Order: sequence, then structure tokens, then C-alpha cells
Amino acid sequence: MSTAKFGRADLEAMLVGLRPKLHRYAARMTGSAIEGEDIVQEAMVKALAAHDGGALVERPEQWLFRIAHNAAQDHLRRRQRERSRIAEADMTTVEDLSANAEARLAAATSLRSFMRLTPAQRSAVILVDVLGLSLFETCEVTGATLASTKAALHRGRAELRALATAPDDMAMPGLDPEEERRLRRYIDLFNARDFDGIRALIAEDVEVDVVNRARLRGKKEASTYFGNYDRMSDWVLSLGFVEGQPAILIRNPRDDAVGGFMLIGWRGDDVVHIRDFRHVPYCVAEADIVLVTGERA
Repeated sequence: MSTAKFGRADLEAMLVGLRPKLHRYAARMTGSAIEGEDIVQEAMVKALAAHDGGALVERPEQWLFRIAHNAAQDHLRRRQRERSRIAEADMTTVEDLSANAEARLAAATSLRSFMRLTPAQRSAVILVDVLGLSLFETCEVTGATLASTKAALHRGRAELRALATAPDDMAMPGLDPEEERRLRRYIDLFNARDFDGIRALIAEDVEVDVVNRARLRGKKEASTYFGNYDRMSDWVLSLGFVEGQPAILIRNPRDDAVGGFMLIGWRGDDVVHIRDFRHVPYCVAEADIVLVTGERA
């Protein structure tokens, strides 16, 4: 449909509904739930800008996935983690075997495992087996030929089956003593609801990103963020790791479940950046989260 029929309000509503699926794709493409959220935000900005610029949108969902796909590819190139692609072979006779077993395996596979696939294999497996797109729709999103898409899907599935039987040798990440000291001080003040003590830690130019909710700049605006936590009782903070980096886990004291996490940026002992993932459950579900041994609710 054209922009005359598919208005900006329609696009914004579709972006809200598709955001978890776009994130699932982007997170698996990059191997990171955090970076996946960055890509989703970038794709949303690009989609709105393209629409406002008069882009014709005939198949909105595929168009949005194509934008997210391109954003993920750009991100991978910037990170210089692009692998050499396997030479394309003529696989036009490969049967589409997107059976339930393949879909269950792909959906349950960790983000780290997906990074063992080539980008082409990753795209094909995620779009077909995780998100349920057809081969034709997958080609439309990636711009690849049917033959190369079938080849990538076939090889990606085979690689994931092999990885599923391999031992998981992920060790607990290390934690710098100074980083641990700063984080534990922040956590202790927060859990004691000493928000005046927290405000004393944050820099005047602090930036707070409540993902998918609000961006706050400066100490005055940040005070509303702490005020919101002060009015709630469904949280307790603990030290942990998210995708290998030190983080603060937001746990529900009733069932001990991790419902979110915070990433803190420092300048010396001053907090200069807070990124709060409390309101993006799809991102929390995808992230590799580890509680530091000995932490309690």
C-alpha cells in the first residue's frame, strides 16, 4: 500500500506490535540482546524517516524487517565481525524442511550459538525457523536469491544441530574490584531506598535511558526516574552479568525472577549514564543473564 493509505499513525502502531519480533531477529543477528535493542531503535528511526520522506510501503511488515535487516548488517560491519560467506552453491533442489523440530531448536538456541553461523545462515534460520516467515518472504527481507536462501537455511540448521550437542564451556566473567565496589554501593543505596544518597552519586550531566519509555538528561530530570522506583515495591537489585558485562539485575522479591536490568556508566565514582531495561521484557528474555554467586534477594 502507498503512504496515502498507510499513514504515520499506522506505521507507529505497527512498530509497537512488531518490536518484540524485530528485536528477536536483531538480537540473534548480533548475538546480543542489548545491541539488538540498539538496532531496533535505529530501524524505527529509519522507518519513520523513510515514511515521512514519501517512501512507498506496499508490504509494511516485510518492509520493516528489511530495514531492521539492513540496520543489523550495518551494525555487524561496523563491529568488523562479518565472517567470510560460504560460496553460494546451486541448491534449488533443497527441500524446505521448516518442521516443528527445527523451529523448536532454533527458538531455544542461545544468542552465542547463533554467532557461530555466517550472517547469511543466521538470517535464513532466524526468519524461517524463529519468526515463521516463508522462503519467499525471507528472500524479500534479505534480498538474497531463493537458491542461496535455501543453501543458507540448510547449512545453518545443520550447524545448530551440531552445536546443540556440544558442551557449554561458558565461565563466570571476571569483575574488576573497583567496578564491583561502585556497583555494590549503588545497589546498597538503592535497596535501602536512600535515593538522596543515589542522587549524590550521579553527575550533573547524567543521562538516563529508560528503554522504550523515556530519555532523561541532567540531575533534575533524573530525579523523576528515582521517584518512580521509590513508589514501587516489586523490585530488589542484585549484582550480576548481562552478556558478560557487569550489570545490576532487577528482581521481583516475591518470586526472585529477573524482570529487568540496569547498565551503569561511570566517570570516576560519578554515575554519568543509566540504561534501564525494566520495560522491555522481550529484551530481558533474550539476554544472557548471570547472577553473581552468593547474591540474594
